[in-house]
Amino acid sequence: MSHEKLLDRARDELFSHVHRCGVLEAEEDDQKHWMNETIDYIGERYPDLTDADLRNLHQIGTRFCMPAIEHGSASATRTMEEAPVA
Repeated sequence: MSHEKLLDRARDELFSHVHRCGVLEAEEDDQKHWMNETIDYIGERYPDLTDADLRNLHQIGTRFCMPAIEHGSASATRTMEEAPVA
């Protein structure tokens, strides 16, 4: 199998783990811990991946876990006076 296909397979497996494990709802510290352990696991499953590949997968996985739109108290709804005028 080519290196590119191997990397694609590892990435797809990482995304599958993210969805199945419910890590998207976890606290940020728990997500970091989970991601570190999962990347270690991916490295064991795909020993032909380089350290750079695994770092890249870690970055991709971390970004994948970030919400596209902030939610919670950090992104409270603006009042009409605070909203920018177009």
